[in-house]
Amino acid sequence: MKKKRLGKEGPMVAAIGLGCMGMSGDRYGRADEAECKAVLFKALENEMMLDTADLYGWGHNEELIGKALKEWSGEAFIATKFGFVRKPASDKTYTSIIDGRPEYARQALEASLKRLKLDSVDLYYLHRVDKNVPIEESVGAMSEMVKEGKVRYIGLSEVSPKSIEKAHSVHPISAVQTEYSLWDRDVEAGIIPACQKFGIAFVPYCPLGRGILTGTLKKEILNQEGDRRKEVVPRFEGENFTHNLKLTAKVAAIAAKKGVTPAQLSLAWLLSKGDDIIPIPGTKQLKYLLENIKAAEIKLSEEDIREIESVIPPEEVKGERYIPEIMKSVEK
Repeated sequence: MKKKRLGKEGPMVAAIGLGCMGMSGDRYGRADEAECKAVLFKALENEMMLDTADLYGWGHNEELIGKALKEWSGEAFIATKFGFVRKPASDKTYTSIIDGRPEYARQALEASLKRLKLDSVDLYYLHRVDKNVPIEESVGAMSEMVKEGKVRYIGLSEVSPKSIEKAHSVHPISAVQTEYSLWDRDVEAGIIPACQKFGIAFVPYCPLGRGILTGTLKKEILNQEGDRRKEVVPRFEGENFTHNLKLTAKVAAIAAKKGVTPAQLSLAWLLSKGDDIIPIPGTKQLKYLLENIKAAEIKLSEEDIREIESVIPPEEVKGERYIPEIMKSVEK
């Protein structure tokens, strides 16, 4: 696959990475572990960055990747994140808080390395900014990890342009991760320009709109046991979902004309936005991973790009991308 540089002075990585969250937890329904391992191995064969976090399945996702890495003899580029801490809300339920304290950053890294069965991680993200801790302190602790050889590069997730600048003044930031796709383009106004200013790679997560841009998402899927998308994303609720499906159907029509899938067209559009854009579509099925990989081969003309963008005007998408409780953790 074509390679892109992860930050101004970072390594070359595959133009498309693999988001691994869906392999753990209950956000996107249940996953088959054997199929997930097949997906991980194929991604590793294609030198794709594997993106995980200690939050995903509360450690399960890192453990799953650790098992795969134990059987893998080649090179691997692993990105993980810290910042969320699980806290009991009652006898049977849990909630999470954000902890960006330097002492917790070190504790979280050691736990992640143990689960991943690694001595160091390639890219370590601050998953969310702790409003009670200056970002300079969180990144300062991460910088020490780099000096110790336990982290190679530093990243940030869901941060504002102001936080990017503050963090970058402490230690070079290699990647910033935020949701970005045809149906969510808010980052184009401030966050991406801030990344470009400092030579930081931008890593879009949910580049396929949590599945809606694939052309395969149906209401029945959202109602399956273990699928919580409509509980946390208002865009999947009732009339919002019906309206948004009509918008994404227009993307499918353009894809059909070009002889590609809607997912491939959506990823090709993202890749066309710059050499510093490295999307990480998530999947737990091998057939979809292979489909996504082929998107890197698609060339779009300026006319193609204008047509694609015209059918999903950002202001036409109905619903917020997260419920209010989650949006509180997102910087703008």
